[in-house]
Parts: sequence; structure tokens; C-alpha cells
Amino acid sequence: MRYVAAYLLAVLGGNESPTSKDLKKILDSVGIETDDERMNKVISELNGKNIEDVIAQAEEKKEEKKEESEESDDDMGFGLFD
Repeated sequence: MRYVAAYLLAVLGGNESPTSKDLKKILDSVGIETDDERMNKVISELNGKNIEDVIAQAEEKKEEKKEESEESDDDMGFGLFD
């Protein structure tokens, strides 16, 4: 999650395509050690994508998941006062 947050901070700061060096600089500034493998995975997954679109897709997935969980909370045919 820290790598995603650093990536988003870099994009919000105006860097449309952050590199591992950019993310390391952000994370080092707050004393967080980096794992190059994980950081490069995040960069490869997000590089070239519109961040607003990625966030919107994540929100849609949350909404779908929330609707499914609400359906599972049905009273299964039993009323509260039956």
C-alpha cells in the first residue's frame, strides 16, 4: 500500500510517469525502507494508466462488493417479529 500511496503522491505532484527513483525519494523522506520487487510491481501495473480511471474502477468494485454483502444480510425469510 505504501508504494501505491507514493505513486499517487508523485502523480498528484505532476509526475505523470513516476519511476522507482521517484518513489524511493518519497518513501525515504518519511523513513520508510523500500522493497524494489514490490515497488517495481506497482509501477509496472500503474504505469501508463490514468489514475482517475483506476480509482473509479476500484470504487465500482467496492460498490459491487457492498451490494453483494447487503444481499447476504437478508433475513432469509424470517421476520424480526415472526
